[in-house]
Amino acid sequence: MTELSFIHRYEPATEPGRPPLLMLHGTGGDENDLLGLGRMVSPGSALISPRGKILENGMPRFFRRLAEGVFDEEDVRLRAGQLADFVAEARKAYGLAAPIAVGFSNGANIAAAMLMLRPEALAGAALLRAMVPLSDAPWADLSGKRVLMISGAMDPIIPADNSAQLAASLSASGADVQHQILPTGHNLSQTDLQLLVRWFGA
Repeated sequence: MTELSFIHRYEPATEPGRPPLLMLHGTGGDENDLLGLGRMVSPGSALISPRGKILENGMPRFFRRLAEGVFDEEDVRLRAGQLADFVAEARKAYGLAAPIAVGFSNGANIAAAMLMLRPEALAGAALLRAMVPLSDAPWADLSGKRVLMISGAMDPIIPADNSAQLAASLSASGADVQHQILPTGHNLSQTDLQLLVRWFGA
């Protein structure tokens, strides 16, 4: 594995023309967590999967939070910049196009922050159980970027109006946003997988 600024796993593409995926784990996950999901939703894509650098009670995350659902926004900005720099390093090291982020929970939130702060880093994003990462994000030009958001109607962590606000904000920046709300909680379901496969297939 090439030495880059994040501990990571890399799997080269096996099918030309498939977009590279940036797999971003949730709290307590690591660089191995979402590789299987990546292989299922976009078979043949190159996969780049970094481990978050922040430890919360020993559990890796991509940025600090002050409490459940309350983010350290200064840290969000810093870490989104570091992760965007890592994507640039990985693209150079592995000869990749701009990846599509596939993030769950904390990983989805850092992906959303990257779209807002460093839009050049990503070609698009699939945000699973994401919430608004920044209360005062700058306007970013996201035209031409596809974003899939999948939220859980019974998610105890993310209020429905919060995920709706994120979808509206990304749409207002020009992203092509598809927001699906499933009758489920914070964990991923079989329906999430089906929606991801269909979205990548389009």
